[in-house]
Amino acid sequence: METVTDGETAREHDSRRWWTLVVFSFAALEGATLQIQGAVIPSLRESFGTPEWQLGLVAPAGTIGFLVFVAAVGAVAGRLDTRRLLLVGVVGTGVGVFAMGLVPSFSVFLGALVLRGAFAGIGRGSDRPLLSHLYPRRRGRLFGYYDMMWAVGATLGPLAVAAALLVANWRLAYYVLGVAFLPVAALVWYLPAPSVDGGDEPLTIDGLSRVVRSPAVLVMAAGILLSTGVEGGLFTWLTTYAEGRLAPSLVTVSLSVLLAAYVPGRFVAGSLSERFGYVPLAFGLGSLCLLSAAYTFLVASGLGLLVGVFCIGLSLSGLYPTLLAYATESAPEHSAPVNALGLVVSSCGIAGVPAVMGFVIEGASVAAAMRLLFVPLVGLLLVTGVAWVRLGTATSS
Repeated sequence: METVTDGETAREHDSRRWWTLVVFSFAALEGATLQIQGAVIPSLRESFGTPEWQLGLVAPAGTIGFLVFVAAVGAVAGRLDTRRLLLVGVVGTGVGVFAMGLVPSFSVFLGALVLRGAFAGIGRGSDRPLLSHLYPRRRGRLFGYYDMMWAVGATLGPLAVAAALLVANWRLAYYVLGVAFLPVAALVWYLPAPSVDGGDEPLTIDGLSRVVRSPAVLVMAAGILLSTGVEGGLFTWLTTYAEGRLAPSLVTVSLSVLLAAYVPGRFVAGSLSERFGYVPLAFGLGSLCLLSAAYTFLVASGLGLLVGVFCIGLSLSGLYPTLLAYATESAPEHSAPVNALGLVVSSCGIAGVPAVMGFVIEGASVAAAMRLLFVPLVGLLLVTGVAWVRLGTATSS
């Protein structure tokens, strides 16, 4: 991270550090809330007798409210107080997560998911734009670190489910995670407003038109839609694929192996973006991910499956922050709308692909559904390859 500069007082530097802690902590907790969903699916099936096609609705339910509110936050950026938005997002997400442990039926569980997603959209729509303005000269690196913290939480989420099942039942994981939002909310409440230079400009119709027509933003949107579609499929159905292919004790752990790879993957991607440029890095990561997926779902068996899953996570993890930083550099004065667009598109990918895979699993097999993930990976290579040739390397500024 950056140190105190000539134009920055020690107090401003301390404020930036505390707000960075808030942003990273919320990202970690939100990552855990998302990844609990995939790990808890077998327990939902057992507790409520839910068929596979309905379980496929878990991912869409978690994104309905998220889509609406993250887009709204992007539209009003520069007009509302970031601190208040973050406070509402943190508190509401924590309450929603805790409520998910209290549900009496699967339909109510889906309703609680909508509530959690709505407040998470408010928080996620505010936190990364704040980080962008706190570190305007190192967006690529800090975006990578931000998503690395999300991955840390996402890795712990499935482990929390496994621990909860050992000592009680799956509901305990939601209770513990919901309470964990309290200290973050307290920090947001007590900290003074963040001090940033040149925050987001209020969005106008002309400004929105410029953002959505930007070639870098279009590349980001297409690339994120494809890559997060793969992520959503893996997050939701990897444990189902692992059943019968791994020892029962390793089924839930398989998702944690995938997410554990996100931590070094995103750290390395954040560092390499300044050396190789965003687009070449995205193309290289996509190529490695496709090769890893081919090995995992066509060749690997036993513990080799976990090796393949780790390699997928290592390469797939860096795509989202790399593509988002690429687009943000093209319109830093509209960081929040670009962030909102990236989150909306990623939500569509994360929600849509698992739902399609659920129907494929019902009609064919989980193996056939996992092999469908090759399609968006090939599409990703086409998008980033064309962007590399037509738009150049696009290194960070």
